[in-house]
Amino acid sequence: MSDRALTRQLQGYGLTTAEIHYYRPDYPSLLQLFVWQDYDLAPDFPELFGFLDHWRREIEAALHSVRIAHEQLVRPAEWRAVDGIITIQ
Repeated sequence: MSDRALTRQLQGYGLTTAEIHYYRPDYPSLLQLFVWQDYDLAPDFPELFGFLDHWRREIEAALHSVRIAHEQLVRPAEWRAVDGIITIQ
């Protein structure tokens, strides 16, 4: 993991993966897939929406749909109290 990735995770960023389905102008009947992955802030996703704005302005491909998955990799530890005794023989 690079220093940039760890720094961003400590700032609250999580790993975001987006499946971008699109049509190219030369093959309008063929649905294609592009997978984008970067560290981003949920639920606003400024990095992803910045990329999608760039896509709409600069790339000659019509967006069909975008599916987003996000995982907060660095978070407080999950802890719960257990009431009981474990006997090991």
